Amino acid sequence: MSECASFIALKNVRKVYRTGNEDFLAVSDVTLAVAEGELVSLVGPSGCGKTTVLKMLAGLHPPDGGTLTIGNADSPFDPGHDVGMVFQQALLLNWRNIIDNVLLPAEIVGLPMRAARERAGDLLRMVGLAGFETKYPRELSGGMQQRAAIARAFIHDPKLILMDEPFGALDALTREQMNLEMLRIWRESGKTIIFVTHDIQEAVFLASHCAVLTARPARMAKFLPIELAYPRDLAMKTTAEFGAYVREIYDQLGITSGA
Repeated sequence: MSECASFIALKNVRKVYRTGNEDFLAVSDVTLAVAEGELVSLVGPSGCGKTTVLKMLAGLHPPDGGTLTIGNADSPFDPGHDVGMVFQQALLLNWRNIIDNVLLPAEIVGLPMRAARERAGDLLRMVGLAGFETKYPRELSGGMQQRAAIARAFIHDPKLILMDEPFGALDALTREQMNLEMLRIWRESGKTIIFVTHDIQEAVFLASHCAVLTARPARMAKFLPIELAYPRDLAMKTTAEFGAYVREIYDQLGITSGA
């Protein structure tokens, strides 16, 4: 992928946190290029700096070295309006029903509410929650709550969706179902998505590219193209080709299967 065609470009990006008189190097050297409309997974050991990379992409923390660009002159990028976030927990407001939870970012950025409410209904249909608009979070399962959180991230039509281990708290079966839903939602929406995960199989299953980060301070071990055809199904996980990608990432992380 040529850098000039990239929607997101990081080159030798580093991040240092300063606490008192000490410097803490969180990210030492990350380089990657993401085309518009890609779903890129970000995988690495716990605490390696994956969330720090997301925070820099969201405009919450500036890099302390290297360059980070999103968008271009023809399509300028405003982090305040152009980023949608999905976290490990759905973080829905218990006193608001589902459609009003989805509408919260639209209220914050001041979108016309009549059009936003219509869009919220469309998004709830897209994530499989049609008919649940007036339910409250306590009435939904964990997987359904995360679907609502995904719809909320899309409501203001952001250019970039950042997802920080969104399925990490779900049971294994629900997580696999959500992986399938994630691929459907991504392909229907055409959004650019950066998806952080600890799960290597999940990283391979979802992504067009997988960014493999080393242990802290994070550096890019490999930006791996995942050349598996879409649409994907769970049977793909049993194939030799899928297994080869998983082993490649284990190798990059220095993880062996043992004797």
